[in-house]
Amino acid sequence: MSVPTSIMTCSSRLASHVALFTLIATGCAFHTSPPSSQTRVRVIQVDQGVRLEVVDWGGTGKTIILLAGGGNTAHVFEDFAPRLAATHHVIGITRRGFGASTFAPVNRAARLADDVLAVMDSLKLGRAFIVGHSIAGAEVSALATRHPERAAGLIYLDAAYPYAFRERDGPTLKEFMEVSFGGPRAPIPRDTNLASFAALQRWDAGTFGFQTPESEFRQTWDSTADGRPTKARDAPGIANMMTLLTDTTWQPVIRVPSLVIFAIPHVHEPWMDARDREAATEYFAKADDVAERQAKSIEKAAPNARVIRLRGMHYLYLSNTSAVIREIRAFTARLD
Repeated sequence: MSVPTSIMTCSSRLASHVALFTLIATGCAFHTSPPSSQTRVRVIQVDQGVRLEVVDWGGTGKTIILLAGGGNTAHVFEDFAPRLAATHHVIGITRRGFGASTFAPVNRAARLADDVLAVMDSLKLGRAFIVGHSIAGAEVSALATRHPERAAGLIYLDAAYPYAFRERDGPTLKEFMEVSFGGPRAPIPRDTNLASFAALQRWDAGTFGFQTPESEFRQTWDSTADGRPTKARDAPGIANMMTLLTDTTWQPVIRVPSLVIFAIPHVHEPWMDARDREAATEYFAKADDVAERQAKSIEKAAPNARVIRLRGMHYLYLSNTSAVIREIRAFTARLD
């Protein structure tokens, strides 16, 4: 379900898309691996003692910055970004405390948004389209509220829940959280699924219904000397996720044109239907209700926002890749 997953999930799905706070309690896995030969990876200092991994997939034209959801690194876009780079210059930023990015705690969402601005300054990007998935919607909104002149446009990929848009007519954060607590815990891979990273990727795709790039697993799992994944490793950045979720020191004021894509209705994750289809149906009905109420509240309150509903999964850019790319291209083509 996209409501809890829209906050934070790890690519290994050790904590389910529906078991939000299990992730906070147990952590996810994050470590470095050699960069793909098809991407350019650099490290940029954004704060005292904090250096962020920035992945550049090349391309020409308007610049798009991809921000991953909680628990993921920029490498989660490894399959999606090259297709988008056919018409744009595409870069991804790994949030502090995940993957190859170093960590320092924050006490406000604006600090994480400032990390993005620091990357833009370092790369001499005056303006860019800012794309956020899941909890990254909080960073997108914080950046646009404080520095609207730096955002050519905002794109929320199932990321416009109450932590990013606090609308009077929409669900409260409390309601959002109650649904997040309501789902079952996802399965974990067995030893037979850990024979290789490719085997882990296959298990994950069959379990959750969409395929995460193998490079993301290599960023988020520990491994043996011969390259066999062994376990997920804790990420210090998890400590900052609750700040993104609950920071009330700022009120989003979105004056920048926005593309807001919701997963409505949600496509069921295979493991949930296999375990209890009736319970899964009830659960996703609650998720759809929260998402639809939030979508309608944004349509009413944010005239600069184009709200789209796609039948898909929370990881819309993986479950609905072609449709998401089509909508992003159409959106950016209308703006300078």
